[in-house]
Amino acid sequence: MSGRSLALLPPPPAAGSAAFARDEEAHTAANALRGSARWNLASADAVLNFQNVADSFSCAAGIEIGHESTPHLNKLLGKMLIDVALSTYAAKDHYKRTRPFVVHNEATCAPGDEAMLRNDGSYPSGHSAIGWSWALALAEIDPDHDDAILQRGREFGQSRLVCDAHWQSDIDQGRVIASATVARLHADAQFRADLEQARLEVLAAHAAGLHPTHDCAAEAAALGG
Repeated sequence: MSGRSLALLPPPPAAGSAAFARDEEAHTAANALRGSARWNLASADAVLNFQNVADSFSCAAGIEIGHESTPHLNKLLGKMLIDVALSTYAAKDHYKRTRPFVVHNEATCAPGDEAMLRNDGSYPSGHSAIGWSWALALAEIDPDHDDAILQRGREFGQSRLVCDAHWQSDIDQGRVIASATVARLHADAQFRADLEQARLEVLAAHAAGLHPTHDCAAEAAALGG
């Protein structure tokens, strides 16, 4: 699946195009959020280790997602992270798009990542692809919470705009790659079996009242909910 992004995506918006003007407009609007609660949430979302990303969906799913609380779901999401991240790199490496914080000589919400990001292609967004792929899987596993899960998946990607690490078109196309990769994963019998095992686990977690330990009210406020 590693070549999927280059096969599916058009080139990134060219300088001077209407599409690039849209990217710049979105960048300007997001810059107004610097220092806000939404900026702080974007900083938390930027930490792309497995457990942190899984935790990001606990409030939306209404359960605590983690190695001990939901081990089968944890394993499924970990496998997906690898598949989806790899699926973005053909286009990233081919287009080598410069990130907005470099173009505008600004700081991101994750200063420790900036040296690496300067040499990592911006298009498409791997964070957006991972967040959206997990949202799609979680919404299928737990349809009673699908709206909240999908909204959180969208906002996980939008955090990259708020963070000044990606252009809006990077984020949009990350969702395209995520959707294609998840569709392809459904053709795999092991993935379908893992999905069903995770579904049963999530049902049991809800029945047991395994609520999130996060400050879900603060997360909702940061997202404008």
